[in-house]
Amino acid sequence: MTETNQDIQKLCREHLDRFFASYRDTVMQKSAMKALRFLVAGDEPMGGKPEGWAVGIIYALANRDRRACGVPGMLNAEVEQFFGVTMNTIRRRAAQVQRALEI
Repeated sequence: MTETNQDIQKLCREHLDRFFASYRDTVMQKSAMKALRFLVAGDEPMGGKPEGWAVGIIYALANRDRRACGVPGMLNAEVEQFFGVTMNTIRRRAAQVQRALEI
């Protein structure tokens, strides 16, 4: 079964909600949800694990307009464990998110 962007949106939202329940940053949370809606509305299919997309959004927003240094207050290993994806996946999805959000 191929998941559509709408299916991935629902699952990404669940992962983002779970993350922001413990990592309280309402500004980043609103930005993440907005970025997710923008990605889903795009023409590109969002293939892959929803966890990867969720953490890619977080990583891209956390490192926007500065040298990439991860999610503030968390070690990369903690982020990998929380979402169950590798840093390679996180960085790849974050790059895709950044490209999609460039206007």
